[in-house]
Amino acid sequence: MKRIAFRLVAIAMVAGVVAFTAPPSGHADEEAASPIYGVTIPPGYRDWQLIAVKQLHFAGKGEQLRAQVGNDIAIKAYKDGTLPFPDGAIIAAIHWTRVPSEDNNKVLDGPFPGTQSFVIGSRVNVQFMVKDSKKYAATGGWGFADFMDRKPGDKALHETCFPCHIPAKDRDYVFTRYAP
Repeated sequence: MKRIAFRLVAIAMVAGVVAFTAPPSGHADEEAASPIYGVTIPPGYRDWQLIAVKQLHFAGKGEQLRAQVGNDIAIKAYKDGTLPFPDGAIIAAIHWTRVPSEDNNKVLDGPFPGTQSFVIGSRVNVQFMVKDSKKYAATGGWGFADFMDRKPGDKALHETCFPCHIPAKDRDYVFTRYAP
């Protein structure tokens, strides 16, 4: 049962990534930059390859579904097992609320009684890690960005990025592992 539910979540996540291939306004992403790091939203990131899918539970604050995607440099590094990641690698993490799917539950209840399906709700934010070992030497070679509705978060938010990634130092500060 858990495998079926996980597969349904994974399929929903991939569908969500595909659904976001065009900005809602029909215009190109704005050139707003994150404070501290100056990272902008990379053009075409919604077309990048899937690295992994995650579900997060925030105690008392709800659930999120998350998809991590990478540019060609990041994907090659993941597949080759290259650490540290080479300069030019970019990893994006797209976050959505997680909501139940009554439609899926009705369909699944016949063959799998009691199964619960969850799908992507509203988009929460998108985060980026950009590898440039010289420019971001003080933060392990990574620049960070957090955007909500194509607007970067404030300086205080961005000051928390690198300290959060320190526990993953042995993996070049990257939490996400490549899902085969």
